[in-house]
Amino acid sequence: MASTSGSRPHGGVGRISSTATTLFSDNQYLIAEIRKVMITMKEVAVDLERDTVSQMVKELEDGLLQLLVASEDCANFSSALQSVGHVYQPGEELTDFKKWFDDEITKSKANSSSIPPNHPLLRQFREAIWNVHHAGQPMPGEEQEDLVMTSTQFNLLNIKCPLTGKPITELEEPVRSVDCKHIYEKNVIMQYIRSKNIQCPVAGCPRILQAARVACDPLLLVEIEEMRSSTKHSVRPDMVEDFTELDEEDSG
Repeated sequence: MASTSGSRPHGGVGRISSTATTLFSDNQYLIAEIRKVMITMKEVAVDLERDTVSQMVKELEDGLLQLLVASEDCANFSSALQSVGHVYQPGEELTDFKKWFDDEITKSKANSSSIPPNHPLLRQFREAIWNVHHAGQPMPGEEQEDLVMTSTQFNLLNIKCPLTGKPITELEEPVRSVDCKHIYEKNVIMQYIRSKNIQCPVAGCPRILQAARVACDPLLLVEIEEMRSSTKHSVRPDMVEDFTELDEEDSG
């Protein structure tokens, strides 16, 4: 698979960029579907744990690990597609796209880590199983502060819309910048862009926003739901204050 500049280089660049964008979008849908399957596997495992079917729970965990590896491979594929689609410019020499693409995947794999034992999705799975019979207790070998889940563990760069201040889990139409990955409320960020404020409103972010490159990508809603679910399950019952008692004490 090779290419040269030809007589209409700009048309070639446009077609390659368009093809890369289409393939990237398709691949992101695949990653989103994998994540949905993992969520379903967690829910099934919880039901099996309630019925004390431990062997099947272990088999589901093994399957989850395999899907995490597949998802990581898809993420490396997406990274390579973005690189080729954004960087390609025709030159005098033939371009070996296969080699270029393989090199980009290799670089992406080198920059990514293997699936760690505390991967947030694996941790959510194990924590959900543990909570069936031990709700409110830290898992073995963990301190309470280890249970705090942050947005960075879900590839979500910001936990609030920088323009509205609303948590991203409460946004009506969340969208994400293709370039800087920050998340916003759709109608608000579009008004912001139309008012000629085109630099990302997140403090310190130098990226320039384009309306066509701010969208609800296939993975965003899944990641937000994962964060919402994790936040809900990470609150320990014994840490919730009884505000009724506090009110009674104040009134007395």
